Amino acid sequence: MNQLKSVLSSRRFENVITVLIVINAITLGLETVPEAVRMFGGLLTVLDRLILGVFVVEVAARLLAWRLDFFRDPWRIFDLVVVGVALVPATGGLSVLRALRILRVLRIISMVPSLKRVVGGLVSALPGMGSIMLLLTLVFYVFSVMATKLYGDSFPEWFGSIPASAYSLFQVMTLESWSMGIVRPVMEVYPMAWAFFIPFIASTTFTVLNLFIGIIVSAMQEEHDAEASADREAIASDQTAMLKELKAIRKDLNELKAMQADAARPS
Repeated sequence: MNQLKSVLSSRRFENVITVLIVINAITLGLETVPEAVRMFGGLLTVLDRLILGVFVVEVAARLLAWRLDFFRDPWRIFDLVVVGVALVPATGGLSVLRALRILRVLRIISMVPSLKRVVGGLVSALPGMGSIMLLLTLVFYVFSVMATKLYGDSFPEWFGSIPASAYSLFQVMTLESWSMGIVRPVMEVYPMAWAFFIPFIASTTFTVLNLFIGIIVSAMQEEHDAEASADREAIASDQTAMLKELKAIRKDLNELKAMQADAARPS
């Protein structure tokens, strides 16, 4: 089992799986091109099934090597779910699962350490992001109610109800045609409407969304620092072990010199 674990954890094996994931991503993309399907449809199907077979064998080997410890690693569980979805028969009501085969491409995240750090940082940022989402929801609700009361009568399509106002404000927040598409037409009827929309943009686009970025960057930095700290501890541990071995060797050499000196003395 230890030999199997070393093979599955080796960099060379992970590189092979990464190459297969990239090839599989290309084949799945080509299946959406009618010309490619007409010319190479059979080859694409064979490649897809062969690569899926390799993934199934790999996951089965990891289950065999780690047994119950397999489920202690979230990345292994992620690989198991992604490969398992591809094995579900895509027929009848489950035909939508055929489109989910592209999720196999996401396995490359578990193979590339830098991508794993990014995802780890995002996961660590989720609690803080939840608080920001709550704040953003409150801001949206307040401004949606205000917009409905202020502009609902003249612009019922955009601000006739709270959901409609929230959607229109979401467009304004993303800065997608916010000026010519929404704000300027509103200002033609309500010249002071800028006093409503500018504070909204300032409090959402330029403030709350930047808090999202700040939390994510902070979480990723903490993830990087934790990994760097673990590496430093590992190096320090190796150095301590080397020092102990050097002291033991020095002690053995001193004892050997003493024995040679005793043997050289005349009796």
